[in-house]
Amino acid sequence: MIRFTLRTAALASVFALSAFAAHAENPKVGGAAMFEDKTIVENAVNSKDHTTLVAAVKAAGLVETLSGAGPFTVFAPTNEAFAALPAGTVDSLLKPENKDQLVKVLTCHVVSANAMSDAIGKMIADDKGDHPVKTVGGCVLSAKMDGDKITLTDETGGTATVTIADVKQSNGVIHVIDKVLLPKA
Repeated sequence: MIRFTLRTAALASVFALSAFAAHAENPKVGGAAMFEDKTIVENAVNSKDHTTLVAAVKAAGLVETLSGAGPFTVFAPTNEAFAALPAGTVDSLLKPENKDQLVKVLTCHVVSANAMSDAIGKMIADDKGDHPVKTVGGCVLSAKMDGDKITLTDETGGTATVTIADVKQSNGVIHVIDKVLLPKA
């Protein structure tokens, strides 16, 4: 009886460590743990580096969509990325009368797939170094490799670098980027 209890306890500890390790593999974003069993929105609201993005998603009415089943790949610009836009741009986009434009900008950061960085890297290699990425907003981004980092060039020629890749979510994946991707004017 004692051996069975110790063995059961040992197995329970192994399973607990395995569950912890699965969560530990997901990188922290904005100082917050990102949990694979939570949606993109549920995790993003905890990142101190994505408060502007979360405010924009709310203003655009996209919370319900990005909380849905997906799968989605979200290229998530940081607060610094939004701050680097010309003065007044973010405030202007967040106004109710500019909601359509805000939705367009935000959906140019979303792909209707669960694309991990290794899969994106393979697509880039298969396309001889430049893979077109079609977003749900109708934008076409150009994905390339810069050393071991993925870069995305938007329709205006601006380039963002993936700074944190493969943040697994229950409805897709987030890749943190250092610039806001913009659609054609």
